[in-house]
Amino acid sequence: MRKMIKEFNEWVSTNLDSQKGKTVIITGANSGIGFYTALGLAKLGANVIVAGRNKERIDEAIQAIKKENISGTVSASILDLASLNSVREFANEFNNTQTKLDILINNAGVMMPPESKTEEGFELQFGVNFLGHFLLTNLLNNKLDLTQNSRVVTLSSIAHRGASIDFGNLRVEKPYDAKREYYQSKLADLIFALELGRRYEANNNHILSVACHPGFTKTELQRHIDPKILKKMNFMDTWKGSLPTLLAATNKKAKTGDYYGPDGEGEYSGFPALGLIDKSALDQEVAKKLWEVGIMNTKWD
Repeated sequence: MRKMIKEFNEWVSTNLDSQKGKTVIITGANSGIGFYTALGLAKLGANVIVAGRNKERIDEAIQAIKKENISGTVSASILDLASLNSVREFANEFNNTQTKLDILINNAGVMMPPESKTEEGFELQFGVNFLGHFLLTNLLNNKLDLTQNSRVVTLSSIAHRGASIDFGNLRVEKPYDAKREYYQSKLADLIFALELGRRYEANNNHILSVACHPGFTKTELQRHIDPKILKKMNFMDTWKGSLPTLLAATNKKAKTGDYYGPDGEGEYSGFPALGLIDKSALDQEVAKKLWEVGIMNTKWD
């Protein structure tokens, strides 16, 4: 762990610009990629809000980050993306207590769990990975709009390639397939990031919407996958998997619709660079329909 943090800190200080004074929200930042994203931005001077479900685990992550000689701040806030009521409560509190939001990082995710649903009855992966972040982003839009050079970063996955959105199977109407449902949710995330950018530009908002993916990175997300399968895969260290997110969040040259990932073969590993977007994420009619699903089921407009 110490070796990884040392390597990570060296990369961050060498490759990224100061984020001094910026206000950042990162969902699911108590572990894995989110933890290193929070650490990196706090090292760069940002005031980072670690948003997650488990107060004890968040506090442990914050204490670990504070030990790393950060120049920013890090604080905790409770957010359960499997409950739209929790999303509303979180956004309400933030909007009532904060004056700006420079960076929102939609990082939290669920990967191939046993069949389960959100509080509102959606398949858990679709509900957490897409729907919760859809509502959160839209509820925080005013604060983003009031903040100069703000941006939204949404995490997708290599798994979006070749996936499709089955609008008739968002509440487990069909026999559950953990892999299929995960791929669908990560495609939805990328479609959302691209559509959000188009809508910001159409409304002359200055907010930037970009996306990223971590390649093959070892994290707690894989806890539901057969260990025999995991042994056959070559994963990057967790800190390296966070680098596309950090570049997406800080790169001054980033443009709306950019998608960052590792620069190695197949984008499975490597250092961050612009990645390839599969054609499955580029259908604007599907994007509009997905947006309507988001509005209808979160009751946001």
